[in-house]
Amino acid sequence: MSARPGLTRDMRHMGENLRAWRKIHGLTAEMVAQRARVSRDTLRAIENGHSTSSENLLAVMQVVGVIHSVVDATNPVNDDFGVRNLQRTLHQRVRQPRTTHPA
Repeated sequence: MSARPGLTRDMRHMGENLRAWRKIHGLTAEMVAQRARVSRDTLRAIENGHSTSSENLLAVMQVVGVIHSVVDATNPVNDDFGVRNLQRTLHQRVRQPRTTHPA
């Protein structure tokens, strides 16, 4: 099953960005693969925007020094919408809406 078009585009861009960060840091692909404990083929897949495990992706992000930025980007307190809505959801459980059955 292939990824959705927007997701495929984003994965490709993220891979390109990670490759750029690797080069900015002067790291070879082999160095990053070893430090992230992934195969060279897995790193190639990540840099080409192909599907891989999130653990492998995050390990590569850690090696090239962008993991904290990515984690921070997912933090609701770093987003105006998140801040406005976080307080009301802190103690709520998310439930599926109830459906009514016809009598």
